Amino acid sequence: MIEGMLSPLVSRVTYLRWACLILGGALLMPYVMVGSMIGGLTGLSAASGDPLQPLVFLAVLPLVALTGLVLPVRALEVTAARSLLGAEIDPLPAGWASGRRSWGERRRTAAWFTLHLGVGGLMAGLTLATVPFVVVAILLPVIGAPFDLWIVPTLRAAWWGGPLLGVALLVALVYLTAGAGALLARSAPKLLGPSPAQRLALLEERVRRQAVRNGLARELHDSIGHALSVVTVQAGAAARVLDRDPVAVRAALGAIEESARAALEELDQVLGVLREQEDEPPTAPARTLADLSGLVHGTGAAAEVTGDLAAVPTEVSREVYRIAQESLTNALRHGTGPVRLALAVHDDHLELDVRNPAGRAPGRSGRGIGGMRERVTLLGGDFDAGPAGGEWHVSLRLPLRP
Repeated sequence: MIEGMLSPLVSRVTYLRWACLILGGALLMPYVMVGSMIGGLTGLSAASGDPLQPLVFLAVLPLVALTGLVLPVRALEVTAARSLLGAEIDPLPAGWASGRRSWGERRRTAAWFTLHLGVGGLMAGLTLATVPFVVVAILLPVIGAPFDLWIVPTLRAAWWGGPLLGVALLVALVYLTAGAGALLARSAPKLLGPSPAQRLALLEERVRRQAVRNGLARELHDSIGHALSVVTVQAGAAARVLDRDPVAVRAALGAIEESARAALEELDQVLGVLREQEDEPPTAPARTLADLSGLVHGTGAAAEVTGDLAAVPTEVSREVYRIAQESLTNALRHGTGPVRLALAVHDDHLELDVRNPAGRAPGRSGRGIGGMRERVTLLGGDFDAGPAGGEWHVSLRLPLRP
């Protein structure tokens, strides 16, 4: 409890926020000077005897709000709020940040600018008035009382009365500053951050980018996993016939080279996408069913393709290629013996079936089957995979117009 009471006195956050309040007071001074000049010309200041009267302070706040509507002060205030107040202010969406400011944004910026300068002006004035008083009060036992500083007359008799009063006022000033800084810190995200419409646009942008990056992860998993499976199988086959069948060894090495080159190309594409700037929408590498023959050749599978592959829409063709790639990978990983791939394109749908004799039971399942199921579900198709009837199979049916 005591630590909580003393935390504003020793907290670095409190003093940074104090600096932000002093900055607000400094920004308010030109407005106060203009108000004082106008008051002097009209005779108001002379009547009151004080050029910094509360009336002038209140009178210049509408002028502060007006300049907050017109001047581009948001960037300065956001920087001050983040660095000095410690406020977490979300950035504006890319389209909103680069476009013209809306009146809603202008009004919220003007409200924050007025709040910052108004509260900052009050706290700066209190600081300038209190700190010299505190210094003199603490030094009273040494320098004596050049004039009457006593607010509480009963403290006059004790030598420690002045220092006690000074320390109490200083502590009160620190706590008041901490409260004012907390008020500004809570208000900054609401007034300087995105509006509800902008937050929705920002969330949609983040979801879209995350979805694309998840797609890139699937692409990378499918392409690299397939290449490694092909390399493993072909290298094993080459090792078994190394001494007696040079032709088969040469074919296996060619398949390894082709698969590794294709995987490197796709890896380079994916890494290039990940290096793109944040304001550029990432795009996934596009391989379609037109590349199916090279994919099948690398695995040594027997393929039967019927129908017109050119009639398959690009979106469906790209996804089916990836599914066929992962299906062949799973056949090599979980099955044994020759792999058969059958692809049939009909008028309104296509069917893909990949199967080979089942091998040993698969160990820890990876993300391949789940990724294929996600692709098929998004396209509105039916999917089935796993061991059945002594075979490992992957089967799907997709509409051509999802």
